[in-house]
Amino acid sequence: MEKAIHLKVRKDLDGRQQSTVIKLKGSLISKGYTEIIHILDQDDEYHINSFETAAENRNAVQEYIETFITAENLTDTITLFK
Repeated sequence: MEKAIHLKVRKDLDGRQQSTVIKLKGSLISKGYTEIIHILDQDDEYHINSFETAAENRNAVQEYIETFITAENLTDTITLFK
């Protein structure tokens, strides 16, 4: 069964933050956690990025994203919906 992961991403990003968010999305795809990431506007400040992943990968994906956010100092930029 597929499970959705949702990320709330701030729209107003500097160049480093934009590059790092792209790096996160690329790594999620290259690691095989998903094939496509959907991006929707939430409001004037945030996008919602969502993707499906296999149920057995859900915890690993969430841990990977949380570790990435912390390591790259993106806690004010990306929020993981659980």
